[in-house]
Amino acid sequence: MKLRTFFLIASSLSVAVALSGCSTTGGKGSGTSLLPSSKPPASATFIDALEGGIVGRTGIKLSDSDKQRALEAEYRALESSPLGQPVAWKGRDASGEVIAAAPYQVGSQNCRQYTHTITVDDKPTTARGAACRNDDGTWTPLN
Repeated sequence: MKLRTFFLIASSLSVAVALSGCSTTGGKGSGTSLLPSSKPPASATFIDALEGGIVGRTGIKLSDSDKQRALEAEYRALESSPLGQPVAWKGRDASGEVIAAAPYQVGSQNCRQYTHTITVDDKPTTARGAACRNDDGTWTPLN
């Protein structure tokens, strides 16, 4: 139990550190704003780099919001999830969980294999894939 608690704390800290560099600013003035701006959030770049992830290769039709949740879960699992720890997501019409394997090196890149189980109408579908982390923090799926 202590080791699991350590990984949960370590994961939370790594997310907090990653997010500490983020800021949102309004159009005029120097204060910060929590209102959305016309510029997409920084995380959109990381999600777009997954090129649809393995969820996109399943052939399952998901709404845009469910697909976004699924891709965010893939990114979180690849970026900071401890070995074998599921990252769950729940959308309006679907749910799922992503489990990343241990990181490994391909040249100078860190890579991870992962599985994504997507459940629609109580029918689970599992897809497997791998992705490598780029210098800019994005992940590129391997074909």
